[in-house]
Amino acid sequence: MQAMFRSAVFKLTAIYVTIVMSICVTFSGILYHLAVTELQTGIYNQYSRWLDAYAPFGLRTPSSPDRELSSRAKHIFSQLVYLNLAVLILTTIASYVLAKRTLRPIEAAHDQQKRFTADVSHELRTPLTAIKMESEVTLLDKKASARDLQASLRSNLEEVAHMETLINNLLLLSSLEANKLRTEFTRLDLQELILDAKRAVSRLAAHKHITIDHSSPQFQVRGDKSTLTQLLIILLENAIKYSPDNSTVVVRASRGRGRAVIDIHDKGRGISADALPHIFDRFYRADDSRDRKEGSASGFGLGLSLAKLIVDLHDGEIIISSSPGSGTRARIILPQ
Repeated sequence: MQAMFRSAVFKLTAIYVTIVMSICVTFSGILYHLAVTELQTGIYNQYSRWLDAYAPFGLRTPSSPDRELSSRAKHIFSQLVYLNLAVLILTTIASYVLAKRTLRPIEAAHDQQKRFTADVSHELRTPLTAIKMESEVTLLDKKASARDLQASLRSNLEEVAHMETLINNLLLLSSLEANKLRTEFTRLDLQELILDAKRAVSRLAAHKHITIDHSSPQFQVRGDKSTLTQLLIILLENAIKYSPDNSTVVVRASRGRGRAVIDIHDKGRGISADALPHIFDRFYRADDSRDRKEGSASGFGLGLSLAKLIVDLHDGEIIISSSPGSGTRARIILPQ
């Protein structure tokens, strides 16, 4: 693939050089023609004046106007050749640099797409392998009881649910990147959005005996209800997931200067400084030991990528601040 992009750089460089040199040679030809025509007129006029003014006195005849014109035309031609060679060298260097810069985003996008495809394949292969192995083990067990079969089917259904979550998140990512939801923006009650998200994660919170302490004045924001709710669910799930049992997740909303600000703060183990710059990358997991059995939508490393896209779609901003041992704070800023 690197060879393909290198070839594309050389081809694009050749195209740039061909265009510039075609223009340069064309203008040089026009300039040469105009200069020689002007010289011809000047030299022959000068020769004619000499014949009229000085020839009667027997003065030495000047050099032939044709020879003078030819000499000067050759000098102009050589200067234009040197100029075009200089332009060719400079254009080649500049075109190569420009071609590399032009193709760099395409190469980066291609690399990202390749990594994305590899990550998706890996994430789908893991549950598929688990389903296959568990089914094979169950089929080979001649003494398997009805309870064993039910347990195997239940485990397989859990893996299918994980794959369904991944596929749904990928479809949502695709929709968000295409900005397909912007036309569906309506006025929404922020307090209601927070309550909906809180209800959605209540089971996960109850499992860890975590309390969600929320406080929000009643005011409205403009956006897409389903994606803003999904945004809050993602951040609440992350907060619950990495908080210790019997702790509290705090949600605070405020408004001012035409903006809505939502803060979600947990008392979990926090995120290291090395991991913070990468938390919005797809399939990035600061902790590879995350347990996807907890039912979190972000268990595939897509949650915060989705959150960032949702906030960007709403012309907002998301800021994650954290340090190990002191918890994590997610701040969402949305225009009202």
